[in-house]
Amino acid sequence: VQLVESGGGLVQPGGSLRLSCTASGLTFDAANMGWFRQAPGKEREGVSCIRWSGGTSYYADSVKGRFTISRDNTKNTLYLQMNSVKPEDTAMYYCAAGCPLYYSSGNGLKYWGQGTQVTVSS
Repeated sequence: VQLVESGGGLVQPGGSLRLSCTASGLTFDAANMGWFRQAPGKEREGVSCIRWSGGTSYYADSVKGRFTISRDNTKNTLYLQMNSVKPEDTAMYYCAAGCPLYYSSGNGLKYWGQGTQVTVSS
């Protein structure tokens, strides 16, 4: 299984960014998929998770209303649209397979990407 994130970078506060995660070696359309993040000196936290069918999703309170998770099962790709970003969104963002549709730090999940860095700064 390989998960490859892309789309990170430097963005100004209030700006937008779209992250992508392309999966291979995984029955993508049968797996819940999620985004997690970890800032320096902080524990990893769950950001969002979307059901395998795309019909249900979970968001952490800190990103609700600003971030949108989506997936394209025909392309084996997961997305995270990040709008109105804040400096506190600065972190390494990881995608992972098998997330639950409630808050999780990701402990116990088997498949992870290598991460993409998001930095929010003026």
